[in-house]
Amino acid sequence: MRLGFAVKVLGDGGRPSHDARRWQSGPSLGVSLDCLEAVLRYAAEHEIGMYRMATALAPYASHPDLPQFRDQPARFAQRLGEVGALARQLGVRLSTHPGQYTVLNSEDERVRRLAVEELQVQAELLDAMGLGPEAVVVLHVGGAAGGVAAALDRFCAGFEQLSEAARARLVIENDDRTFGLRDVLALSARVGRPVVWDVLHHHCHDPDRIPDREALALACATWPADVAPKMHYSTPKTAIEEQRKKVGRRVERRLVLPQLRAHADMIDPIGFEHFVRETAAGIDVDVMLEAKGKDLALLTLRDQLAARGVALSGTSSPSAAAAAPS
Repeated sequence: MRLGFAVKVLGDGGRPSHDARRWQSGPSLGVSLDCLEAVLRYAAEHEIGMYRMATALAPYASHPDLPQFRDQPARFAQRLGEVGALARQLGVRLSTHPGQYTVLNSEDERVRRLAVEELQVQAELLDAMGLGPEAVVVLHVGGAAGGVAAALDRFCAGFEQLSEAARARLVIENDDRTFGLRDVLALSARVGRPVVWDVLHHHCHDPDRIPDREALALACATWPADVAPKMHYSTPKTAIEEQRKKVGRRVERRLVLPQLRAHADMIDPIGFEHFVRETAAGIDVDVMLEAKGKDLALLTLRDQLAARGVALSGTSSPSAAAAAPS
């Protein structure tokens, strides 16, 4: 079981994940790849075996009004290949996860077209890096206008608009409001792509009341036999926050309770130990931790688990990485 974190590095003073300059300053994929190389070396140094790259690794490459940025994956193909080779050498599994504005099943044709372009860019980056099928692009189903059945039909129609390369990278995640595990399993069967099971989303939205171990097994069964399945794990936020609002000369204060779907800063080690010993026992799966503490949450969790007698491998060996399909 490899553990991973998403985008930001907070440890050792922090590291940038990509070139975040605005378009007027000429941001570049080349700068982003220098950032990514530093992150990969940091991950290897700390025996972290999985990392989610910034979706904006190639700045503005999918922006419809800035076509001058679109050729970055081709323009930096050699550098992409070098960084991809480093990731394989270090045994770090890479992925991306476009955000809420990438909606492949939108009723709006323009939004669908933009989603297709974004997914194409992500596939071009992973392909140019020479990464195997374990490097995936995670996507939610999207909007639910017209009901679940109609929404799934629109997703399939959007999927057909993708290139073969983009289809081959796409995996589908259950969400915390609308599309539960049964829905994404049905969609997986239709489009032939794997499911990423998110345990917190499952606990928020599981109308079929599927037990965790069964849910994990069902999702893992959608992956090819030679590719380790991937899932998401997070701990719900429990801290109460104080909100302040200035009213005239007074400052009004009120306590706000957290929503179940909100991610905590860290991962509960007791809950994760139960996950390892019970839910995932005997199941080969890589776990992307979604915590606001990022790499620090991962490193702390690993230390806490070790103190409790739960051993996890941090990263696959370079020899195993070199043997992975590319």
